[in-house]
Amino acid sequence: MHIRPPATQQSEQPTASRPRARGLEHTMKIYAGKLYDPYTLELLPRRVITTSAESGLVLDVETYDAADEASVDFADPAVVDLREATVLPGFVDAHIHLFLHAYSEVSWEDQVTKQSAPERIVRATLHARRTLMAGYTAVRDLGTEGMDDADIQLRRLMSGPSPMIPGPRYFCSNRALTTTNTYGPKNKTHFNRDGVEGVTGAEVVDGEVECIKAVRRQIGGGADWIKVYADYRPRSRMVDVSTPAAQADIATFNRRELDAIVATAHQLGVKVAAHSAHWNMNGTAIASGPGFHTVEHGYDMLFDRPDAKHLRVYRGDMPGIKTYWVPTLAAYYSMSKASPAKWEHCKRVFKHALDRGVEDIACGGDTGVFNHGENALEMKLMVQLGADWRKVLRWGTLNGWHCIRSMAWEGEEGTDRLAGVKSLSEDVRLVGDNEVPFGAVERGFAADIIATSGDLEKDFENAVDSSAILFVMKGGRVYKRDGKEVV
Repeated sequence: MHIRPPATQQSEQPTASRPRARGLEHTMKIYAGKLYDPYTLELLPRRVITTSAESGLVLDVETYDAADEASVDFADPAVVDLREATVLPGFVDAHIHLFLHAYSEVSWEDQVTKQSAPERIVRATLHARRTLMAGYTAVRDLGTEGMDDADIQLRRLMSGPSPMIPGPRYFCSNRALTTTNTYGPKNKTHFNRDGVEGVTGAEVVDGEVECIKAVRRQIGGGADWIKVYADYRPRSRMVDVSTPAAQADIATFNRRELDAIVATAHQLGVKVAAHSAHWNMNGTAIASGPGFHTVEHGYDMLFDRPDAKHLRVYRGDMPGIKTYWVPTLAAYYSMSKASPAKWEHCKRVFKHALDRGVEDIACGGDTGVFNHGENALEMKLMVQLGADWRKVLRWGTLNGWHCIRSMAWEGEEGTDRLAGVKSLSEDVRLVGDNEVPFGAVERGFAADIIATSGDLEKDFENAVDSSAILFVMKGGRVYKRDGKEVV
């Protein structure tokens, strides 16, 4: 169920606990031929959207008619003419790796062990720009893959009123957590050592104490999320004698370790993402057991439970919080030449989820496995496999925010907070880049707005492609206009 913030009078004042920043505001008016509404799944005709660069918010959304048009000076730079376009909330990629690039260019292992840190950082800045220009105004990076804390530093450079480089809102998970001798890169001469020359693709932790310390350290270092490799292929070195053993996804952490990770993260107000191929791990449902907020990949998930339509976390301390599934279809499609059987299996699982009416889905392609800027491949594949394009747009916008937003938006506190957004209480100057609501073009939401020249109803794939994105605004500031970058 998607609850729209209740209507309020524009004169209503923000709550005393979060007063609105004052001062003159630089506003823009966007005239949209059509506006996609992720709450109703409708394309609303003839809407004018007023935005503020200072607060970073949408101030108003109204209808306009021919008489209104006649009085508008469309040559005014503060007026954006998108009457022939379809306007949408900015897209959200819930699973990205800015410090990786397409495996078809350079393998993952060679990127992690042979490319220098300066090269990987420069590439990441280019990836961030391409991502934003493709219409993705918010992303969640699920691991620096050998680049330690570089994501936290990159986030700082892309945030605030005067970002050094253009890029999307950037939610970071820093180093993913894994167990001894499970994740790569695998040492080719010393089989019982983690990593190559000190480089590991994730942080190695064993036992409850190490798990707790790692979560505390990463959150103290500034991570928005904690990521866990809940299963992986620890027996990969069996490949020369047993292909099934080498390719098997096996539970990594035990239940007490997982509980320690999740409980510590929850105590500190941070969500946890689980890399997991399966629905069931160690005899317990991974989504409703330890309390993960997202399941990544899930290419072997089973949707046969009575409550499969809604993947929820049921814990005594946090009852009923949703768990979102991020299928990463684009990654498996991109690697389908090497693993055709796995891609076919992924397709069957996704179609089965559609048949079961699963709605708690967010769009994230594991971008970095394939080219940045082509993030929309995930949405394209979903529609190709039978998903309603209207729902896919919701999964790629509003669900994206619901998925990656902070814990402060969950539970009763989050419900109360959402009820007040129309009073403009979530001013970016007061709450920061990653705390504003986004994913819908509504009063009080972030002015993260894009437009496509394509026809979503008749040619969805072309309409969401980066080549069709002619306008990009993030936080009330224009980054692309008339199909051209303006930064």
